[in-house]
Amino acid sequence: MTARDRSLAQATEVARGLVGGAVEVSRLMTGGRNSRVWRVHSGERAFALKQYPSLRNDPRDRLSTEIGALRLMERYRINSVPRVLGIDGERGYALLTWIEGTAVSEVRDEDIDAAAEFLSTIHNLRLTPWAAEQRLASEGCLCGLEIERQIGVRVARLRDLAPEPGLGDFLEHSIVPAFLRMSRQARAQMAAAGLDFTAELLQEWRSLVPSDFGFHNCLRRSDGTLAFVDFEYFGWDDPVKLTADVLLHPGRPLLAPQRKRFREAATRLYGQDTAFSRRLSAYLPLFGLRWALILLNEFIPERWQRRVYAGQAGDWADVKTRQLEHARQFLASLPQKVED
Repeated sequence: MTARDRSLAQATEVARGLVGGAVEVSRLMTGGRNSRVWRVHSGERAFALKQYPSLRNDPRDRLSTEIGALRLMERYRINSVPRVLGIDGERGYALLTWIEGTAVSEVRDEDIDAAAEFLSTIHNLRLTPWAAEQRLASEGCLCGLEIERQIGVRVARLRDLAPEPGLGDFLEHSIVPAFLRMSRQARAQMAAAGLDFTAELLQEWRSLVPSDFGFHNCLRRSDGTLAFVDFEYFGWDDPVKLTADVLLHPGRPLLAPQRKRFREAATRLYGQDTAFSRRLSAYLPLFGLRWALILLNEFIPERWQRRVYAGQAGDWADVKTRQLEHARQFLASLPQKVED
């Protein structure tokens, strides 16, 4: 039996137990880049069976994080997300309601507005009694120093790899000089605004955020409305990071007018914190640099194995070549994106 057959057999066994009857399971090759998503049929009913990476391979408890977030949203009747129907925690699976929809290939203005409205609803959850149960968002960035640290860790990890064509040159002659320049500029901007680059953001200005949020994690339903999926990184964070990620996410690039529209919506939403806009302006280039490094994750063997686990196909060497070029182009376009 091949590894694929064993995976399908286990998913079928888990689904049968969670559904409580006969099931038919098929693999969705378009699932997330780290987790597997299986479509499950039982009679006329359809479900999503999500299989999360083992904690042996990734210490972040993605399953518990997503389940906690979805249950919090269900408690407050947020209907544009999946519902949790069952969990097999021992083997790392969750059975979710199936949302029929297609990938958002073209972002519309009304999608920007819908995303902002959804984030507003999530933001309001921070005031509920159950919000205190939520953990810090994965790779949360509560101060400028933490953004610098995360970038430094990513650079060091890539430097430690065996030599790869073009990678070392890009790191040393493009990424590192940009990092030094952007850090100086961010620190200067924060100081000029009377803000502390090194101090963690006070709890009152933090928000609950679906980290890694963007239109790559949306489905367009038949009526044109959006559903939102993938809350494995949900938690408390500076909403500046969330805003930066939506503005800059390379998976679903926004046009300049759309970036402006979303930035204005985020400023209205989070603007009770009078320093929000100043932090966003100071940190945006650094978050962009962080994204350029994330695009290079495919060079890291264990990250590539996660992609394969989640269903990504293709020759590893070809993927690395493509991602390096993507990172080059993204970094070159960054000044325009942060100045819009």
